[in-house]
Amino acid sequence: MFNEEIKLQEPLRLGMVGGGRGSQIGYSHRNAAQRDGLFQLTAGAFDLNPKRCKEFGSNIGIDPERCYDNYQDLFKLEAQRSDGIQAVSIATPNSTHYEICKAALLSGLHVICEKPITFTTEEAKELKEIAINHNRAIGVMYGYTGYQMIHQAKEMVQRGDLGKIRVVNMQFAHGFNNEELEKDNPSLKWRVTPEVSGPTFVIGDIGTHAFYLCEMITDLKLKRLSCMRQSFIENRAPLEDNAHVMMEFHGGAVGTLWASAVNSGSMHQQKIRIVGEKASIEWWDEQPNQLRYEVQGEPARILERGMDYLYQTIEAIASNRIGGGHPEGYFESWSNLYHRFALVFNAINNDDIETANSIWYPDVNAGINGVKLCEKCVESSNNQSSWVNF
Repeated sequence: MFNEEIKLQEPLRLGMVGGGRGSQIGYSHRNAAQRDGLFQLTAGAFDLNPKRCKEFGSNIGIDPERCYDNYQDLFKLEAQRSDGIQAVSIATPNSTHYEICKAALLSGLHVICEKPITFTTEEAKELKEIAINHNRAIGVMYGYTGYQMIHQAKEMVQRGDLGKIRVVNMQFAHGFNNEELEKDNPSLKWRVTPEVSGPTFVIGDIGTHAFYLCEMITDLKLKRLSCMRQSFIENRAPLEDNAHVMMEFHGGAVGTLWASAVNSGSMHQQKIRIVGEKASIEWWDEQPNQLRYEVQGEPARILERGMDYLYQTIEAIASNRIGGGHPEGYFESWSNLYHRFALVFNAINNDDIETANSIWYPDVNAGINGVKLCEKCVESSNNQSSWVNF
């Protein structure tokens, strides 16, 4: 079970860019960061409006003098303090991720960034090189990978419980944008504005979540893909609000990905089903404490979080915060990731590279592949859904 006694000599001092008043993502980052006492939020540039930034920061307990007008001042002035920030969470629109990540790394900060981390693979690889050269780490917020049952699924695949993997069906298909709500909602408008959102809408926003679950659980490497995109709300073009992707992996496995914001009536419908030669598993983020396990010729089983019959790996145990039967959810998953981010950042700060390398977390390579998925899907769909190499 989760070990609450794991503490650092002192919490890592954290800054935040974006995520101000009314931001669900900002609140999620702050909640997860401070849950286990491994981070302490001490500064931020929460809002483009300096007055709102100071007011909001003060209301959540930040010294007004450390609520900065912009991220440039945040990084520069914090670097001049003996108690300056050591890491930063970036919770801003997509178009700003690259420049803020780059500035943070060059300022000697570890980074936790929303995805996609950049618009292009080249930019993402550049960030990786900067991070390596400055001995810093980049964590990417694939927040659904902190659930215990995701780590159980990964272990079942690795141990051969399913046999050789044949098919992976991925989907994240909600219905919350089945109408043109962004017309009267500026906070939604940026997501369907190419200059801010990037080359995709639902593929980058939610499809990359489902794809990373596949990568993490199966360790399959994507060989090529074919993508079909639609803009059912015509004003969203050229960005898609629905997409279907066919995938072929190295080794012979195949997969499909359905990403949609117009699946009317659906809440999330983020599911992943992994089919092997002997058995299949299926996980649904609306019921994250259960993993469906189906062996051919046997009754289907529902594996429950927190039970002794699960594989007791370090990752799974560390992700289990309370006994079985009690529901865990979104905030626990995020907190599990922030817990790992803190341990990695602290190990690097202490030149303990062996420990840093031994801890699993969604790293810059996960970010690079998410960006590449968006690029390749656009390339394919713009060429009559032709197959493109990944």
